[in-house]
Amino acid sequence: MPSEAATRSITLTSFDGGARTERVDVVAVEEPLEIRVGGRSVAVVMRTPGHDRELAAGFLVTEGMLRTRAEVLDMVYCGEIEPEGATNGPRENVLDVILAPGVTVDWARLTRNVFTSSSCGICSKATIAAVRAQFPAIAACAPVRREVVAVLPERLRAAQAGFAASGGSHASALFDAEGRLAVVREDVGRHNALDKVIGHAFFAETLPMAGSVLLVSGRVSFELVQKALAAGIPCVAAISAPTSAAVEFARASGQTLVGFLRGERMNVYAGTLAV
Repeated sequence: MPSEAATRSITLTSFDGGARTERVDVVAVEEPLEIRVGGRSVAVVMRTPGHDRELAAGFLVTEGMLRTRAEVLDMVYCGEIEPEGATNGPRENVLDVILAPGVTVDWARLTRNVFTSSSCGICSKATIAAVRAQFPAIAACAPVRREVVAVLPERLRAAQAGFAASGGSHASALFDAEGRLAVVREDVGRHNALDKVIGHAFFAETLPMAGSVLLVSGRVSFELVQKALAAGIPCVAAISAPTSAAVEFARASGQTLVGFLRGERMNVYAGTLAV
């Protein structure tokens, strides 16, 4: 079951031909989270509440501002943002990342604008070249077996509690090379869901995630492939289509990129799969 913070019940009017019905439905929650580092605001992201510390950590890892768990002393909620349309009052939506003593921040690495919507991330980057220069290409590794990739969508669907309840959330899931599910996170934003997965690995101190497979529930954009590279993920698969920039980035970065993954049917846009 999804957490209470992740979904909200609403009343609506439903039409089916000439029939009109008043009923209660469930929608995915979208609220702002302001991420601060040492008291300095670095971003406001629109996200589904839950796993906020993972989201903040994953965001900062993929921005090149954090590398290891030892760099973070704590993460504390320090304020509230009144979400538009909220019925239960303001929630703690300001999270401050407290760095360990002696850790310095290269603020120039933060190329995002202050506000990022739940549907758009890379469009606010300063330049694509700046993103490409931040993270090394994937080192040569054994390709994932095609039969393993084929079963991942079914395993992801079984773990998507938020989507099952609301139909309004995206998911990112990390599997090992044998197809075993390591972690799944859901959010109204594609890149937020992935940041939460990367944040989970950050706190577990399992970065970089060599030998892993990332599956995203929808299309795969440039930003998702870039985030995967920042986490050292060599293989990215998507239920839907990749963008041209995602394909080009994956090929340049030594990543395997699979799209339109529907069981045994799939397209390999970059890299290779083992037969």
